[in-house]
Amino acid sequence: MTSIVFQDVHKAYGELPPVLRGVNLELGEGEFAVFIGPSGCGKSTLLRMIAGLEEITSGELRIGGQRVNEVPPAERGIAMVFQSYALFPHMSVYENMAFGLQLAKRPKAEIDMKVKDAARTLQLDHLLDRLPKALSGGQRQRVAIGRAIVREPKVFLFDEPLSNLDTALRAQTRVEIARLHAQYAQSSMVYVTHDQVEAMTLASKIVLLHTGKDVAEKGSLAQVGTPMELFHRPRNLFVAGFIGSPRMNFLPGSLLSAEPALAVVQLDAGPLLRARVDARRLAPGEKLVVGIRPEHVNLGQETDQSLAGRVAIVERLGTTTYLYLDRGSEMEFVAQAGAEVHAKVGDQLRLGLPAEALHVFDARGDALPRCVDLPA
Repeated sequence: MTSIVFQDVHKAYGELPPVLRGVNLELGEGEFAVFIGPSGCGKSTLLRMIAGLEEITSGELRIGGQRVNEVPPAERGIAMVFQSYALFPHMSVYENMAFGLQLAKRPKAEIDMKVKDAARTLQLDHLLDRLPKALSGGQRQRVAIGRAIVREPKVFLFDEPLSNLDTALRAQTRVEIARLHAQYAQSSMVYVTHDQVEAMTLASKIVLLHTGKDVAEKGSLAQVGTPMELFHRPRNLFVAGFIGSPRMNFLPGSLLSAEPALAVVQLDAGPLLRARVDARRLAPGEKLVVGIRPEHVNLGQETDQSLAGRVAIVERLGTTTYLYLDRGSEMEFVAQAGAEVHAKVGDQLRLGLPAEALHVFDARGDALPRCVDLPA
């Protein structure tokens, strides 16, 4: 078993506020877990705790059922791929990939077999005699991944491995990492990134971390779940605003009335909105925030509830168009449309807000229970 379990883990540096607090997390065997969150939230620190490169202030970490708080990094059965590649410049690709096995004094024939197998998997077999300086950035990162593969670890750790690559190489290497996970399905993989595309496309489980005062008040974990769980059912305002690009639109208001599967909200600057959520635990008049994702806004369609907005910016991205609408003193409101939309800067539009697509958050920022599934 290669499960990873954090039990009430806490990390602080001296008298400074805690970096991580109250981390209770279980990553199952074979899962691909992605740690994501704003800068300074502790995602790399959490990864380095698994590797044994950071001490745990309090709490317990188990890998494969074994407590590893005091176990040295070399004895944890992990392999780590760094953002900086960390290749030996004077060694060939073959020598870089074989180095760890040579240190472990493995038989020469075994080393040769494992290096060549990994090179074929990563399409490096024609580059084994080259030095790192003769490789592209993507090839260097694949060598670093290959060096991890040959060790056949119980756990693969990736610390922002694609940050130094250009857009095309990032996409290509992301696919290769997904293939790697499918091929080594019995090994757990933990991946740190600030890129939502990487998180949403690679993860079987996303671990989203808080930062700042939320760590002390609520603990470090904002929400843990599948990518679609975080996207469609965010637990709070922080998750709703962080997951998704462009971010969710937010409209402040107050509760007028609540029925078992319907809440009526009066916007501070706008009409009444009906949302398919359960708000019965709240009293009329309590402050709320209504949220809707850009892709769920209906443009120019007849609807029983809508807002007006003036187009301020048009972003055309091939098959998708994003319209940024000015609603006076409020924050910009973003709507997603297809390539065929003909709106231009200055146009006045009606924005349909379907009741079943609305999220509602209370004054503390917690999401109210949804009563329907979101539209696809």
